[in-house]
Amino acid sequence: MRISLFVEITVPRPWGPETERNAFAEVLEQIEFADRQGFHSVWVTEHHFMEEFAHASAPEILLAAAARSTTNIRLGHGIVSMPPGVNHPARVAERISTLDLISNGRVEFGTGESSSVAELGGFEIDPGRKRDMWREGVKVATRCMSEEPFTGFSGEFVTMPPRNVVPKPYQRPHPPVWVACTRPATMTMAAENGLGALAFVTSADVESVRKNVAGYYDTFQSSAVPLAQTLNPNVLYTGGNMMVARTYEEAVDRIGHTGGFFPWAIGYYYVTGDHHPGRDELYRIYEAVAKGEAPPHELQLDANSRGDRADWKRLAGESLQKNLAAWPGVGTPESVRDRIRAYEEAGLDQLMFLLPPVKHEYVMETIEHFGREIIPEFHERDEALQREKADRLEPALDKAMARRVDDAPPYDPEYSFGGAPVGFDRKTVASEVAESRLGLSGEAVQALALSRKSGK
Repeated sequence: MRISLFVEITVPRPWGPETERNAFAEVLEQIEFADRQGFHSVWVTEHHFMEEFAHASAPEILLAAAARSTTNIRLGHGIVSMPPGVNHPARVAERISTLDLISNGRVEFGTGESSSVAELGGFEIDPGRKRDMWREGVKVATRCMSEEPFTGFSGEFVTMPPRNVVPKPYQRPHPPVWVACTRPATMTMAAENGLGALAFVTSADVESVRKNVAGYYDTFQSSAVPLAQTLNPNVLYTGGNMMVARTYEEAVDRIGHTGGFFPWAIGYYYVTGDHHPGRDELYRIYEAVAKGEAPPHELQLDANSRGDRADWKRLAGESLQKNLAAWPGVGTPESVRDRIRAYEEAGLDQLMFLLPPVKHEYVMETIEHFGREIIPEFHERDEALQREKADRLEPALDKAMARRVDDAPPYDPEYSFGGAPVGFDRKTVASEVAESRLGLSGEAVQALALSRKSGK
């Protein structure tokens, strides 16, 4: 099994002039160190408008910086928000391909729909149609990366004429494609489409992982029909926060209640929050809840059900203990190694740990503990496990590719496009550029463009 990192760029208030700059600098240093310590991959989220919770709104830039300072660690874009109103699939193809080239083929292409009001509402995306948008986006982006030229697409959300989208990725036909999953039904959907399952959940007990992994592979082997141009049979689970120290008590003390901010903020932004952008101080609200000084999140919406402060403190303590019990990456090197081994035995392909918003030195020490005392055991077994898996799945992969439907329109060798842009109303043209570069008047350029369009 492979062990990876997950980056959100959590930046709790209060913010000073250097706060965000320091957060990004520290994460890059952590990724560089993780590369030297043998982590398989680092996944960087894409979130928008989620202040304090996730400031990684341009992961392709962070990953590009990491690509030039690392050698082996794979770079997971986890995920690209695929509704075309957020990211046009041709632009996605260009960015993923460029990152794949400068990293010498180390990209993992995670995809998703987004599901929060902050993001979907911010880009005015219809939540009821986001799955269909994701499907068109993935289909077009992977075709743009693999076809030369891309022969065009006419869909409900994406319409694009033939173009040769460049550059092409280093990994052909394109990097491995994944989809974000938050429940078993989405994992089934991933398997049906021949995609890797990125299980973004705040906790995952071993038995539910075992059951869901088995269900994923049963579906993959029986009925996968590739949505992309190739297959990616893999399941990754989020293991929550990571914090390793010489004693369990020291690990818990270092992560403190800060570690609970991530799952609490998920609930806030995705379910129960009522956010005033630029005004609410989210971490301070959470801190009051975590210390039992304010009602728990689920009670804040009902003034008649708040209970007394003793109940708040009890629930806050129970919540922290529940989180700690669910995170296999918190403890001593020995205990963490034992807990991770259980996930390997459950058939999981990859376990990913969140870099928590705690002291930089604590995170670096944890990464070092993983590299020296945890990862080597799993790395030694991984090669043999990967060979065994490949042999087992080979017949199913062949059958899945045979089921793939190639619905790309045929290439029209007569299709071409000109240089001078004509407006959709056939009356306007970018005459300033043409005049400055060619010495032609706007009227002359428009006449040339229109005559060319009509074949004269």
